[in-house]
Amino acid sequence: MLGFGDLVLCAGTVARSGFVERARAAAGAGFAGLSLFVDDHRRARESGLSDAELRAVLADHGLAVAEVDPLLTWLPGREPAGGFVEGARDLLAHGEDDFYRVADALGARSINAALADPGAVELDAVADAFAKLCDRAAAHGLLVHLEFLPWTRIGDVAAAARIVERAGRANGGVMLDAWHRFRSGSPDTLIPPARVLGIQLSDAPARPEPDPITETLHRRLVPGEGDADLVGLLRHLAAGGCTAPIGVEVFSDDLAELPVREVARRLATATRAILGAAR
Repeated sequence: MLGFGDLVLCAGTVARSGFVERARAAAGAGFAGLSLFVDDHRRARESGLSDAELRAVLADHGLAVAEVDPLLTWLPGREPAGGFVEGARDLLAHGEDDFYRVADALGARSINAALADPGAVELDAVADAFAKLCDRAAAHGLLVHLEFLPWTRIGDVAAAARIVERAGRANGGVMLDAWHRFRSGSPDTLIPPARVLGIQLSDAPARPEPDPITETLHRRLVPGEGDADLVGLLRHLAAGGCTAPIGVEVFSDDLAELPVREVARRLATATRAILGAAR
């Protein structure tokens, strides 16, 4: 089982790579796991690989699947925000059952749920929907983490934690994306480490761009190359008993132009330096 200190190469970091290429790069850089988009699994199957062969690739490289990411259509009657859709349209083509299919096939630890719509939401209704999502996911042995997005009404870690607490499900928790946490301005004191079931690390400059969606999907920075206090964040999580593996999610047009093995090595080295400083 993946745990705190284990590194996960996130799908958004290396979205252009194929399954086998990504697994080789992750293992070569010392990652313990991968996160996947539903389309990563679809493309691998269309290339001729069976689920058994995909599981063998993971096993041969000593990798586990951390989460299937991101489920955006779990709240009844709501659609994701237009700007986010333009940046991630392919992610909306899959429903909840597709996430379970991939998770069951590859033995994923969790699914990541987010609400990208910036419109008003009723907290009790969101908590009820999240509780029901957790119940359905539990039938597949899955954890569920709720990711907050700064441009929405679930805009910071405190809002996500309130929903998780109201839902009251043992397999439900918060996804702590360090980029979103930095841009939302959430202090570490508001982060409940024991409720953090997923982590995604990246960095950012102190000055935000005018459009947060464009920035987050195209110009994140490698951990340690920006102004976010990632060392302090990891210290807070460790001190509070967080057990989540540490995903590295750097949506970056610049990194996307590099060979996937080079990206994996660079991010692993950078993240281990942050972890070493936090210890």
